[in-house]
Amino acid sequence: MLRVEELEAALPAMTKWRVPGEHSVDWAALEAALGTALPSDFRALAEAYPVLVIDDFLMVSVPLPGSETSWAAGAREDEILQDLYEMDDTEGYVPFPQPGGLIGWADSNAGDSFYWRTSSPDPDAWPVVVRTDNADWIEFPVGAVEFLTGVYGRTIDVPGMPGDFPSDFPEVLGLSE
Repeated sequence: MLRVEELEAALPAMTKWRVPGEHSVDWAALEAALGTALPSDFRALAEAYPVLVIDDFLMVSVPLPGSETSWAAGAREDEILQDLYEMDDTEGYVPFPQPGGLIGWADSNAGDSFYWRTSSPDPDAWPVVVRTDNADWIEFPVGAVEFLTGVYGRTIDVPGMPGDFPSDFPEVLGLSE
């Protein structure tokens, strides 16, 4: 599992948004509302950064202090994923909280969704699943931070993404609300 510092090396524009010290996300409240723990790499990212928007394309949604239960509710009530599931358009993937269900952690402005597949009792073993706007489902055997590091370090290719993804010099915006 990669550390946040390795993502910062692959995506240096994000470092200007690093919070001094750490956020104080109430992980106990979030995990009680969600019904599961989250991967440690993502927790480290959420403690160090606000919501990140990369190249005005990809939004990495981290829980912010004070919004833990609403973040968990959004993750449990993914209406788009639920609709796709009910239409039998998820290639066997299921929404969380079903066993092995998907929990979203990022979206693109083109309609791509980025999930974890909760296939293991150990959240650090959850793979990333991408649903492209072309309705392709692709699974990567890495966590969220390693996935982002690979995408922006150009060692992971995501078929079906726009030709300019990732850009040569990604810009990053940090959102605190």
